[in-house]
Amino acid sequence: MGAAEGAYLSDMSSLIRVKDVWKTYQVGQQQVHALRGLTLDISKGEYTALMGPSGSGKSTLMNMLGCLDTPTSGSYHLAGEDVGTLDDDALADIRNRRIGFVFQTFNLMPRYTALENVALPMVYAGVGRTARTDRAKEVLHQVGLGDRMDHRPNELSGGQRQRVAVARALVNRPDLLLADEPTGNLDTKTSIEIMTLFEEIQAAGNTVVIVTHEEDIAAHARRVVRLRDGVVSSDEERRTVEA
Repeated sequence: MGAAEGAYLSDMSSLIRVKDVWKTYQVGQQQVHALRGLTLDISKGEYTALMGPSGSGKSTLMNMLGCLDTPTSGSYHLAGEDVGTLDDDALADIRNRRIGFVFQTFNLMPRYTALENVALPMVYAGVGRTARTDRAKEVLHQVGLGDRMDHRPNELSGGQRQRVAVARALVNRPDLLLADEPTGNLDTKTSIEIMTLFEEIQAAGNTVVIVTHEEDIAAHARRVVRLRDGVVSSDEERRTVEA
């Protein structure tokens, strides 16, 4: 084992460890390699942006980090757990307990209030009604929507709907917050507000990973990992956040 690999394996602060991961899809008679021996290590509390052109593998990697897909070969450990060894039920459990998702299209239940939408992951986790309500109120206050709890999605602005989605992602106190193009449907001013919210979430100790194709959005992250042809092409750590 080389020194670099030894350092990689001994870093116990790592939340995400992707090691020599390949992801291959069979498309007709052809094999398509979406990831080609990719290795990536993300520590607890980091704020990382994943970037890359179409076909670079960033969506495949995001799905893998979110336990929505598993490697063809190589390994992915999340908080020390080897994801590749888990069955479908265990993967569903780890997604609910350890990962919060924020999507470009919000994915809110239209007939539910903001409070009910945020509480929904706790229903699946078996949390009692009183505890669900108390925790949902807590995170809605955290994202600045304490006065919008009883509003349904069609009564909220795009930015407010995304804040509800962020609150829902945080409600089970996940180890990892994954955001896929979280500002794609928002105007510039609202996008900045949402990215500021992510900065506050990361500053509070959460690990945040966003996928974006926008340089100004990626500039809010402390680290930018660029993918090309299924591997990491560059990995830049920023000391300060650009304006």
